[in-house]
Amino acid sequence: MNWKQIKWKLRYAWQYFPFTLNTVLCVAAAWYAWYLLYKPAPKGEEPSALLPFIKLMGKMTIVFLVVLAILSLISTLFSYFYYLYMRSLKGSTLQVEFTTETTKGRTSKLYVNARLNDVIRPRLGFVKVRLYYDDNVFTDFFGLLSNKRKAQSLIPEAITGRSRISLPDIKEYDLKGGFIYFQDMLHLFRLAVAQPVSGHFYQPPVLQEGNDAEVFPKKTETMDVRIEQLRKVEGEHLNYKDFEAGDDVRRIVWKVYAKNRELVVRMPELYEPYASHLYFYASFYASVKSSWMGDGYLKEMLNHYKNHVWTIYDTLAHKEWQMRYVPDQNFHIPESASEDEKTALIISNSKWHKDNGLTQYFNPKSGTVLCISSLTDPVELKNMLERCDQSTVVYFVKLSNILKSYAALNLLLRLIVRPPQDRLSKLRARWTFSPMRLQIQKREKELEAMLSKSSVVSGVV
Repeated sequence: MNWKQIKWKLRYAWQYFPFTLNTVLCVAAAWYAWYLLYKPAPKGEEPSALLPFIKLMGKMTIVFLVVLAILSLISTLFSYFYYLYMRSLKGSTLQVEFTTETTKGRTSKLYVNARLNDVIRPRLGFVKVRLYYDDNVFTDFFGLLSNKRKAQSLIPEAITGRSRISLPDIKEYDLKGGFIYFQDMLHLFRLAVAQPVSGHFYQPPVLQEGNDAEVFPKKTETMDVRIEQLRKVEGEHLNYKDFEAGDDVRRIVWKVYAKNRELVVRMPELYEPYASHLYFYASFYASVKSSWMGDGYLKEMLNHYKNHVWTIYDTLAHKEWQMRYVPDQNFHIPESASEDEKTALIISNSKWHKDNGLTQYFNPKSGTVLCISSLTDPVELKNMLERCDQSTVVYFVKLSNILKSYAALNLLLRLIVRPPQDRLSKLRARWTFSPMRLQIQKREKELEAMLSKSSVVSGVV
C-alpha cells in the first residue's frame, strides 16, 4: 500500500469523525463564559451593582444555548437512526443526476440534483451531501433542503436538493461514491453515512466571445442546399476509370496500361452546384515535451482551448449548413445524443496527445474549418497549408491569453493582500517566471506568421 492509498483511507475514515471545528470553538467559548460567570470577585474590591444582573443574563443565555444544542442533537440523532433503520429495511440509497444549463450570458453551468428516499429531515438540523470522483477528490458540501411528500399525505417520502458544482477541468468525471451527513443546527456534530453512488458526468465547455467567418462546405451528402459557386468534385478511383467506347483516347493513362495491361482514362474535372455538410476539425495534437503533458499550465490551456473550439462550432452551427465534427481521438458516445450533444461530449473528453499529427488528421479536400492551438507543430502546419486554398478557414487559438500576467501592482496585491484561491490564479501569478512562457510565445509568433503568409482564411482568438 503506497502513501496515496494510505492518505485516502485516512481521509475516508475522517468523514466518520463526529466533531467539527465549531465543537472546539463552542467548548472554548463555554469554558471562557463559565470562567467569567463563576470566578470569585477579587478581595477588597466592591462588586458593581449591575454585576449580579449581568451574570444572571449570561447564565440564562448559556442555558438557552445548551437546551437548543440538546434539542438540535436529539432531532439530528432521530433522523440519523431513522434513516439507518429504513436503509436496512428497504435498502434506500442516494440518487444523483447531473444536468447542464446555459444562461443568457452564454455560460454553461453544471448542476447536481440529489434525492434521498425514506428519510426525515431534522427539524433543528440539516442533511448534507458530499461526493467524490476520479482520484478520490471530494466536491463541496451541498444540502438536501426540500421535502417531497406522498400523494394526499403529510408523511415525507424523500428529501431533495439542487446545487451548482464547479469543477477544475472541462472533461468527463468518474463518480466513485459519496457521503450523507446529518448535522445539528449549530454545526457541532456531523454523523456520516457512506453511499454507493456511481456513474459518469462531464463539465461542459463554456461559450466565449464568438468569432464569425464566411465558410462554405466542401462535402455533399444530400442535394438539398444549392451553393452559388460551383464546387470541384474529384473522380472515382483516384480520378481514373476504365476505358469505354466514346472516351477521349488522349486521356488514356499509358503508364497504367504498361504496368497492368488495363486501359484506364483520367476523369475530367467535374463541378457540382450542391454542398450540404460543413466538416469541422479541431486538432488536440501537442508538439511539446512529454514532461509537460500533465503540467498544470497545459491543463488550464486545454480548458481554454476547449471553450474556444466549442464557441467556434456553436457560432458556425447557427448557419444554414449541417455541421460534422471530426474528432482526432476515439470516443464512445451514446447514439441517443443529438449532434450538438455528441460534439460537446467529444470536446469535453478530448485531451492533449502526441499520436495523430495535423497532416494525418486534417483532410483539406473535405474539411472546411480547422482549429489549431499554440502547441501545433510548425512543420506539420506548413505542410498542411501547402495543400489548402482560400476555401479553408483556420482558427488559431493562442493559449497564452489565458495566462496573461497582471500589472506589477495588481500582482503584488494578489500575492500579499489577496492570495489566489484556484489553480488558474496561482499559475497566472507564476507565469511571468515560467520557462514555458518564452517557448509558447515564440511558437505562437511562428504559427501566426505562417497563417498570414498562406492562402487560407485565418482568424486568431
